[in-house]
Amino acid sequence: MDLPTKALDLEHELPSMEESDNSQTSNRTSGEGRARNFREHSRNDDNDPAKLRERLARLQADFENARKRSLKEQQEYREYAVFGTAKDLLPVLDNLERALETSPSDGADLRTGVELIHKQLLDVLFKIGVHPVHAIGERFDPRIHHAVATVDTDLVEDQTVVGELQCGYKFKDRLLRPAMVTVARKMTPER
Repeated sequence: MDLPTKALDLEHELPSMEESDNSQTSNRTSGEGRARNFREHSRNDDNDPAKLRERLARLQADFENARKRSLKEQQEYREYAVFGTAKDLLPVLDNLERALETSPSDGADLRTGVELIHKQLLDVLFKIGVHPVHAIGERFDPRIHHAVATVDTDLVEDQTVVGELQCGYKFKDRLLRPAMVTVARKMTPER
């Protein structure tokens, strides 16, 4: 197939499909003719600055709409992310209200009810990924423990947690709240 030897600006122009089509036989099927018409039509659109600007404006609008839709979906996700957790906490709240309705004379029943509510609440927290930080008997770690007091003792190793004033919790791998602890300090021998 020989291409016409028309002078080309090789940096900006390639031989058109029409020129290469002219060098072939004129025996075309109807599909090839439609393809050629499409190429000619699209080539004409690519050279018209007004049509290019219109096409660019449509693409920009499509992109902006997609961006806005994505931001809206993210906002809705953030707003309703705790929906399931709130729903799981409602039975705990119901049981706590029932426990508060008991008479003060039923002290043993009240304690049992509160213990069950406590277990139910821990189960809900565990289900969403909240776990307690175990502190007593562990070596003091300032990343997960908050020391509020020290105790001089020879019964355990230095810097061992011997008391817990408030439990700490992690959410998956992040610390929600450090455990407030009492830490053992090795007694120094008196002179």
